[in-house]
Amino acid sequence: MRFPILFVLGILPLAMASQTYDVVGSVKDTDGKPLPYANVILLKALDNTQVNGTLADESGHFILEDIPEDVYYLQAKYFGYKSTLVALEIKRNIQIGALILEPDSEWLNEVVVTGQKPTIERKADRIIFNVENTVMAEGSSWDILRNAPGVILTQDNLEIRGTPATVYLNDRKIQLSPTEIQDFLKGLSGDMISSVEVIPNPPASFEAEDGSILNIRTKENIVPGYKGNIRGLYTQAVFAKYNLGTSHYYKNDKISIFANYVFNPRKEFKRSNNRINFINDQEDVFARWNTELEQITRSQGQQANLIFDYRPSQRDLLNFTSNLTFSPNKRFENELATEMRNSSGVLDSTLQNNSTIKDDLVNLAFDLNYERKLKKEGATLKANAHYTYYELSRQQEGSSDYFDAAGAFMRNFTFATDALQDINIFTGQLDFITPIKSGIFESGLKGSWIESKSGIDYFDVNDTQPPFDIALSDNFNYREGVFAGYASLSQDWNKWSLKLGLRAEQTDIESNSETTLQINTQNYFELFPSFYLSRKLGKANSLSFDYSRKLTRPNYADLNPFRYFLNENNYIEGNPNLVPNFSHNFNLNYTIKDTYFIGLYYRDNGRYISSLTFQDNQNQILRETRQNVQESTSYGLDFTISTSITPFWSMYFYNSLFYEDETFLAEESTIETYTNQVTGYYGYLNNSFTLSKDGSFTGDLSLTYVSPFLYGAYKVDETISLNIGLRKTLWDNRAVISLIAEDLLRRANYTFTTRYANQDNSLYEAPEKQFVRLGFTYNLGNYRLNKTDQNIKKSELQRLENE
Repeated sequence: MRFPILFVLGILPLAMASQTYDVVGSVKDTDGKPLPYANVILLKALDNTQVNGTLADESGHFILEDIPEDVYYLQAKYFGYKSTLVALEIKRNIQIGALILEPDSEWLNEVVVTGQKPTIERKADRIIFNVENTVMAEGSSWDILRNAPGVILTQDNLEIRGTPATVYLNDRKIQLSPTEIQDFLKGLSGDMISSVEVIPNPPASFEAEDGSILNIRTKENIVPGYKGNIRGLYTQAVFAKYNLGTSHYYKNDKISIFANYVFNPRKEFKRSNNRINFINDQEDVFARWNTELEQITRSQGQQANLIFDYRPSQRDLLNFTSNLTFSPNKRFENELATEMRNSSGVLDSTLQNNSTIKDDLVNLAFDLNYERKLKKEGATLKANAHYTYYELSRQQEGSSDYFDAAGAFMRNFTFATDALQDINIFTGQLDFITPIKSGIFESGLKGSWIESKSGIDYFDVNDTQPPFDIALSDNFNYREGVFAGYASLSQDWNKWSLKLGLRAEQTDIESNSETTLQINTQNYFELFPSFYLSRKLGKANSLSFDYSRKLTRPNYADLNPFRYFLNENNYIEGNPNLVPNFSHNFNLNYTIKDTYFIGLYYRDNGRYISSLTFQDNQNQILRETRQNVQESTSYGLDFTISTSITPFWSMYFYNSLFYEDETFLAEESTIETYTNQVTGYYGYLNNSFTLSKDGSFTGDLSLTYVSPFLYGAYKVDETISLNIGLRKTLWDNRAVISLIAEDLLRRANYTFTTRYANQDNSLYEAPEKQFVRLGFTYNLGNYRLNKTDQNIKKSELQRLENE
């Protein structure tokens, strides 16, 4: 195992020449709404020269530090708003309240937005990956999430600190399995996204089973008018691909509409190599199998999205959101070749397998939201109703030909499956938020109901009686109801901040398999406390500690006992005997100058639900299943630097040293349990560049290193990924052209290895991670207007200050 050299940057204390003071306040519009990331500058009254400046935070608050005694003017600037000068004589710390900014329609019609906020921000409890107006936004949402800092993609699963990440869209959970979420995100245009929040330990307002969260925030219109775009992407990997899409925004005083459509036809290639050494009771290798698989996937995916806001009054907001994913006739073509050798490596026989899977997918989701601002300043009541309909039809055909060592035909095995899955998901939620003295109180109720019906018929074509294999055919029904309530209290005093949360959940689950006659009923009530405490150390340093208890439920895909075959010797099956597991999460974070972040974490994962692969040596079968492990722990040390090297170069460097282990039942071994453990390192270095004086030409360069880590029974070898991107606006910001190249070192693909007792197998997977992508976007309407309240880059604001 190779580790890169780690370095830690020190901080030199600054000597204070004289007494200085702080200015604290906030920035709001004429309706009293905060203006996040507004630019606040301090001018010397004598000659109007700038002496200090800062960005307001996401809630509109700001602080100017270390200001010497003198007379100044204070001014706030923001796209689309004019500012006034406030005279200040600073002799002490000052809290000025709110700076009120008014719209300036003439300025809005003239401004050209060419920059963007810093790509990555590090907050106390989360990392914010700002992608709007960056190179990353030119791909799909899946591309953005898999490249987010701290995220590892393992066999198409998004993971944070070794656990699966739950994906949210605008604070609402996407109620789909990992595979289904991938299809959804690949069709969701990155042009829609403002930012992604990476939240390792979410608060009580999120569901107890969510674990780590990736929260996608879409763009918002904040100024009246119409704007839109049409866009195209061309990607060259093993096969060429293209993507066509269009987005449209419209806003007036009462309504705001966003609509997006993407057509995403694809031809994708994946190559994999599977090696198995079969071991007898004497612990000797008696057979060596090596399998090469080439998979070509063709799809015609389409996705449409609609976001409609209606504001009947200043206090009320109605929102309707709808997402449609339609993927007809998605086709997987697998060509598999296996060489079967004896213990000495002499060829015994070969296997040639061809299989085809055809999928038809429809996924339709609706959200209806209502928000009411109450009479008390800052108090809000929110309500949400959600419905998802999901339908997947899948047909599979497979045929295997066996040959002896001389190449003579021996026998044929042919099978087919026909499967259908229908899922209906309903959720309802009510939240109440109110400020209290020096703090905020939140509470809410939520109910969710899931019903899944699945059926599969397995046809053994070689046999004529019966027409299909009853033992492998099945109907599986799953029902889940979860009722939850939560309350949280946050309080600030002096240099301390405290947040307490408690979530209670009642879960009722019933699943049954008609063939196996297995009925799984789960009924339990659990409490999930959370705790957060922070202390400011000086003016720019802080120390925080947080704890939470979390839950992982087996979902319908985990419990479904169906078998999906690569061939008759290699298949995946669910486990109807899974039970929920509970984890305890601890984090200690230290922030220095809002630039350096040091974090310690420890997680008792409990009986974690893991994906495990076992080889049956007697029958020479490899199967993948889900299992509650006996115990699992993870802990690590994170060190992050987030800073501007120059006015045109921002750097984010995330380092994580980690340890993780899993102890599981070794179902096919003579030993009872086996503990898989590893110590490793994860490093993510991102550089954002402004390559032209006017900010119209930008670039990104990122390097990700992942040392060996755990994936169930496997240890995964190290990977390195080097990506580069360029973005240029053209014709006075009328158009955008982008170029992205990923996996330049060709070392981003994983090798999975299991080796203990009588288990010895490995898997190397090579999907199309290396590619070059060219994108072009043409803007329509009043395209110069800012699309969101969260896309202003520091360098752009500095340019505005001097105008």
